Amino acid sequence: MKVQITEYLRIDLDTEKWECRRCQRALANARDNYKRGLLVYDRDPREIHKPLLDPARYARTYSPDAEWCRILEYYCPQCGTLMEAEYLPPGHPPLHDIELDIDALKAQWRDRAEVPEPEAGPDVAREMRSRRHVHRSGH
Repeated sequence: MKVQITEYLRIDLDTEKWECRRCQRALANARDNYKRGLLVYDRDPREIHKPLLDPARYARTYSPDAEWCRILEYYCPQCGTLMEAEYLPPGHPPLHDIELDIDALKAQWRDRAEVPEPEAGPDVAREMRSRRHVHRSGH
């Protein structure tokens, strides 16, 4: 049984693994932090938030100070989907932002049907655009 957790993450309750919803790659043990199975890009925050003032002239530029802040981006190692991004002080370990009770989740989903992945792609988008919605007024 696979349970959707976020836009790009799901848990396979049979194997107890985190999976990428985009490419189906198993990422990490579901009882551990999913980020352990992802590629990490440690970004200088000034790459994202460009200084508004000249750094040669001003100490404060309205851009995060790289000595106090870093941006960690987490990507699926197979398909490259960006799974998460977080702002942390340098040296801080990755946040453990999703911690689920796997045994309780298994019990909750034992008698339920698996929720299928929603269909997506250009054919679905084209079909959605071609539908005509008629709104009738109650007057």
